Amino acid sequence: MSSVGTATNPLRVAIIGSGPAAFYAAEALEKQPGLVVEIDMFDRVPTPFGLVRGGVAPDHQKIKSVTRVYDKIAAFPGFRFFGNVEFGKHVTLADLQDSYHQIVYATGAQTDRRMGIPGEDLKNSHPATEFVAWYNGHPDYRHLEFDLSQECAAVVGVGNVAIDVARILCRTPEELRATDMAEYAVDALSKSRIREVYLLGRRGPAQAAFTNPEVKEVGEMPGADVVVPADEAKLDDFSLAEVEGASDRELETKIQILQSYALRTSTGKPRRLHIRFLVSPVELIGDASGQVVKMRLVRNVLAKSDSGALSAKATDQFEELPTGLVFRSVGYRGVALPGVPFNDKWGVISNEKGRVIDATTQKPRVGEYAAGWIKRGPSGVIGTNKPDSVETVNAMFEDLAQGRILQPTKPDAKRFEALVRERQPQLFTFADWRRIDAIELARGKEQGRPRTKLVSREDMLKLLGR
Repeated sequence: MSSVGTATNPLRVAIIGSGPAAFYAAEALEKQPGLVVEIDMFDRVPTPFGLVRGGVAPDHQKIKSVTRVYDKIAAFPGFRFFGNVEFGKHVTLADLQDSYHQIVYATGAQTDRRMGIPGEDLKNSHPATEFVAWYNGHPDYRHLEFDLSQECAAVVGVGNVAIDVARILCRTPEELRATDMAEYAVDALSKSRIREVYLLGRRGPAQAAFTNPEVKEVGEMPGADVVVPADEAKLDDFSLAEVEGASDRELETKIQILQSYALRTSTGKPRRLHIRFLVSPVELIGDASGQVVKMRLVRNVLAKSDSGALSAKATDQFEELPTGLVFRSVGYRGVALPGVPFNDKWGVISNEKGRVIDATTQKPRVGEYAAGWIKRGPSGVIGTNKPDSVETVNAMFEDLAQGRILQPTKPDAKRFEALVRERQPQLFTFADWRRIDAIELARGKEQGRPRTKLVSREDMLKLLGR
């Protein structure tokens, strides 16, 4: 190993992003025996934890408890957090190359893929991620408005984010108030007039991406019946053969749950969640004011592709679904970072096992790495990011041992902090976050809620006395 990583010459690592992948990368660095490392983590929002704070459904508090692990990682002596600091604006790639030996990009998949159909941009047609960020109190999305006066909403997609959105639309006011959802969202959703919610999958039950706990949970909602058409819950011959050949107990259980919903009769709950399969939107239809009023669907059948995978093939059967609110959740993609090679087709940073690959030479760029969804695409759950980040950090250790690292001309921690504070006086440290966290928890306790979120930078700064 090179002389970098000693007490007199610590390994300096910058991590862009502060979600699970970022913290697991920091943890792997901290645990390396004999390595002295200084880790600076940057996020464009004031608070850490990425999608654990801004993406995990507010009615899934148990999942959010993983932040206790991240708190311990942040307590490492060489760790610093720079919140409200944006890469490409307050700090540039050149700045980081001047100050760090290695840089890790862990910025996630921040945007939704488009459906690519006529009418997609009509009023009341939204990316699901914007709705999720809004009800979770993300500072950049708190000003958005969603027309909850409609009686019917459609969610396109059958992944965990899609089913989260559908479930939140079906929750009762009492259930919403028991979460850490942003107060303005609780108020708006409590007044919602939505009574019918459609969750739409282009393939069959066996190909649905949501997990078993998620699909089981919707069947236990006190304020909504679940409706699954019997013919759509039935497996076609291709799916049946695939399931029998897989011997996957989890998959078998999922199908059993969905097929049990098809046998249910209405209990008269105020809302209904319709889970549909083998249908694809082909057009959103608007009224004279440009607002979506219905969705044109095509019925699909499953066919085997050349690779053997089952894909949806459109038939000549169509139907129209009256709906005044649409959320698309058909996949997610990362956002390119200034100066960092990006694979636009896949929506990820170009990389091999975490090493960023130069677009021209097709060789690894010295000292630059990726972790998490921006590395592999949007797959897996929170825990999936741990082995992913460990793989990236192992590549970093290999390169460090070979001396394949950046040679910063100004590797001084205090100097770099002064530079950031000069460009962004309103930066947030982890100590600042702890104060915000304590305030949110205390306010939540007063109201019988897990926490009451602060959702604007201005309010956070004011409570910090700045």
